[in-house]
Amino acid sequence: MLGALAVEADGGLPCTPQALKLRALLALLCLNDGRPLSAAQLIDALWSDTPPRTASTALQVYVSRLRKHLAGAGSDGAGLLTRPPGYMMELAPLTLDLHSFELLCLRAGEARAAGRLEEASLLLSQALGLWSGPALADLRTVPVLQNLGHQLDEKRSTALEERAEIELLLGRHKPLIGELYGLIDEQPMRETFHGLLMLALYRSGRPAEALMVYNRVRRVLVDEIGVEPGPRLRRLQQSVLARDAGLDGATLAPLAC
Repeated sequence: MLGALAVEADGGLPCTPQALKLRALLALLCLNDGRPLSAAQLIDALWSDTPPRTASTALQVYVSRLRKHLAGAGSDGAGLLTRPPGYMMELAPLTLDLHSFELLCLRAGEARAAGRLEEASLLLSQALGLWSGPALADLRTVPVLQNLGHQLDEKRSTALEERAEIELLLGRHKPLIGELYGLIDEQPMRETFHGLLMLALYRSGRPAEALMVYNRVRRVLVDEIGVEPGPRLRRLQQSVLARDAGLDGATLAPLAC
């Protein structure tokens, strides 16, 4: 899920369905693991506003083909179950990379709360290493999966923010700078990445560059959507201008709400 949809058989061989409708059906069922989706929900998702008159029959055919594909690839086709009011996928724990990602992020949050920052950073790095591109990248032409893909991408962005915060708390501001520059190029309106980069630059003895980062995001926000940066980023800019001693500490106080 964390990239283009990919399926591996038990031996690790790729066995991803080629047909778009089969991949979309598989993704929908997997994302709702353990929860049945009605035939009407699946038809609406697969055909959007223009289902054919034979959509119900076509859905049954797709389900049958998907079962055969999974069974033929060595996966348990019986995991695709018929359950009122429609169909359901029942997966073994951690079958999906998404499940592994969420578990690692949960463990990282627990480690950070307990003060085990090194462990938290390592767990988040492992979680982020599961990604190979935008979630469901090959299924974004399916409107419902485009929306779900954006939701999953947000989970990645949150994990990236969390890991960057921890790296700053560990005093690793210099190695973080390049990564954060890449992230603000990817998401030029995400203020948190800009704030983290400003703090990393300031703590690396580069306050002028930190202020340039602020000017850049302010220009983008004003030009594109007509708004000023939020209060946290404005406070951070003022702290950089004032050479606030609090910016040098092993805290994230300048980024606090």
